[in-house]
Amino acid sequence: MRRVSSVVLAILMTGLMGCAAAAAEQAAWEAKLTELIPKAMRQASVPGAIVGVWQDRAAPYVRAFGVRDTATGEPMATDLYTRIGSVTKTFTTTAILQLVDQKKVGLDDPIGKYVPGVPNGDTITIRQLAAMRSGLFNYTDVTNPMLPSQPQRKWTPQEVLEIGFRHPPLFPPDAEFDYSNTNTVLLGLVVEKVSGQSLPAYIDEHIVRPAKLEHTVFPTDATLPSPYSHGYLKTPDGKVVDTADWNPSWGWAAGQMVSTVDDLHVWARDLATGKFLSPATQREREKFQLAPSEGDGSLYGLGVENQNGWIGHNGNISGYQTYAYYLPSERTTMVVIVNSSVDLVGVWNMVEEIVSIITPDHPWPPPPTDP
Repeated sequence: MRRVSSVVLAILMTGLMGCAAAAAEQAAWEAKLTELIPKAMRQASVPGAIVGVWQDRAAPYVRAFGVRDTATGEPMATDLYTRIGSVTKTFTTTAILQLVDQKKVGLDDPIGKYVPGVPNGDTITIRQLAAMRSGLFNYTDVTNPMLPSQPQRKWTPQEVLEIGFRHPPLFPPDAEFDYSNTNTVLLGLVVEKVSGQSLPAYIDEHIVRPAKLEHTVFPTDATLPSPYSHGYLKTPDGKVVDTADWNPSWGWAAGQMVSTVDDLHVWARDLATGKFLSPATQREREKFQLAPSEGDGSLYGLGVENQNGWIGHNGNISGYQTYAYYLPSERTTMVVIVNSSVDLVGVWNMVEEIVSIITPDHPWPPPPTDP
């Protein structure tokens, strides 16, 4: 047997020492994270959470904390389905941008070309809708207060848009940023009109299946796939209620989808890297502008956020909150899922603390002043 040269041995030893140092560093932040999360959950009135962190050349950190059902005490688990709320917007806007790539839709087409009856529809563009710069009234300002009294109501896109259209636009197109679900519901109707498919069918065929997201669905009713986490919301009278069977149809293109932590891990990176778009269209998506209502210093592109370099989206829907982001500069993915929308700022602060541990050089921005 040939002897290993001293140079080769030195290289091997250096590599082993580097691996050992990296493993020790990871073990340190994992321990901090595991200690932090239960404390942050208590502060934010969160019964259960799932947290996933994936970094290159490191073992995944995917843990469940607390309970999925406060009535039974059944624990959270990492394979549970959850409602992802506005993370749905990333799928709807990706669908629109795919149609732009196919030259079936123009980013600067007026929405009136596809959907009649939109206030300022001859001047509001597809781009402005995706960038939350249309000025259209957000229909959920009306529908959300109604949910506790009629949680099983099935809404149609036309019904929620009618509510939004009853109110005058807040400002001229592109004058300001204002986060409005009305924008994304309109984009969903454009996808259907241009593709000839229902929005759930288009997203499944052109995004979910190609991305191999085996546990991501756009439900047609209030049923959650099993196993799932219950969700918890505080009603105006101060009572905390279980929302697992509430109908999410009011969210439709803006918030109706369901997924899991593992699927969101894949999707967050695909979204941030433009896997399903041409480079030119991804560059259009990444023309970020200031979005003050999304966080102090937050930026918004075309259906995607930039939180100090973290690219992705968060979602909040009737008892569930989801954060799914990818940090390209450190090739790190973070997914945080909680089964409570009792304290929105508290959960934002929880994510801020998680990020301070896993990527201290890229801190999470402070919460919006009016979440």
